Amino acid sequence: MLTETQMPMSTPMNTRTLTFRPARAGDAAACAPLVFASGEHEFKFFLGLPAERCIAFLEHAFALSGGRFSWRRHEVAVDAQGEIVAVLAAHDGRHIIADDPHVAWTLLRRFGFLRTVPILLRGLVLESELPKPGRAQTLVAHCATHSAARGTGVFTELFKHALHAQQASKRGLEPGEREIVLDVLLSNTRAATLYRRLGFVALPRRRQRSSRLPPELESVRMRLAAYGHA
Repeated sequence: MLTETQMPMSTPMNTRTLTFRPARAGDAAACAPLVFASGEHEFKFFLGLPAERCIAFLEHAFALSGGRFSWRRHEVAVDAQGEIVAVLAAHDGRHIIADDPHVAWTLLRRFGFLRTVPILLRGLVLESELPKPGRAQTLVAHCATHSAARGTGVFTELFKHALHAQQASKRGLEPGEREIVLDVLLSNTRAATLYRRLGFVALPRRRQRSSRLPPELESVRMRLAAYGHA
């Protein structure tokens, strides 16, 4: 999901001064609000918490060395002042077997047993709409840009970097060799338009939306068919 955060920036956006790199554990405070903004409705449903507490959990999880929210899964775009202005994650379906136990353990340590059980149950409902990638797939997720970067092409540049950087193979981002997929809310037409320009096409829906899932979380899965330009 692609969105923009509303955090202020100290200087205007200039894409010519951007650099791209793998995320670091120390990026947790800067990246957590972006990751939350990439799926605000989904995180609120999953965790059952207000925005600030969702972000606090994501900051904690981002700094960990493993799991789907870890810094190890993410790439970032950084401006000339060193501020992180965009983020995305890549989840290689060959290397996600420990994700569910890891998130369950993280939730248990953070919230305790009684509060974790309903979170995990909501997670199963959410997964019916946003399924994990298969072994032959890599799921691109947590896609967000800073509000000051809106319309500048920063996400396009970050996505291109992620596909072609040295670590692309390690992350399973190999166009033509792996199936690269992502999910976008039906209501997020702006993001869907951008993804189509990047070469993604919508896949047919395979199942009905769960009656336990809020209608506003209905999504479509898209597949990278041919890399394009935005």
